Amino acid sequence: MPNTLLYLIIPPETEDAVTEWLLEREDVPGFTSAAVSGHGSSARSMTLAEQVAGRSRRVMFFMHLPEPVARTLIAALGEGFKGSGIHYWLVPVLEIGRLR
Repeated sequence: MPNTLLYLIIPPETEDAVTEWLLEREDVPGFTSAAVSGHGSSARSMTLAEQVAGRSRRVMFFMHLPEPVARTLIAALGEGFKGSGIHYWLVPVLEIGRLR
């Protein structure tokens, strides 16, 4: 079963809810999160202050999962966080390991 890397880009106001939701799921063994800035031409999703600054604050979650689990997670996010503006990428992982 191929592994994938799932990236979630979320608005900061949903960070606590998404973190709690992910921690409660048995099919998510762990994840990483980081504060990031979004840059682009989608001004309609930015506040006036973000438009002036030229960036929007976001939180990125990423985790590697088997592809079917990642797709199930995306579908569940769509139901549980409908309208929240979550953006995602699902990309193949060539290799996973730990250096010792």
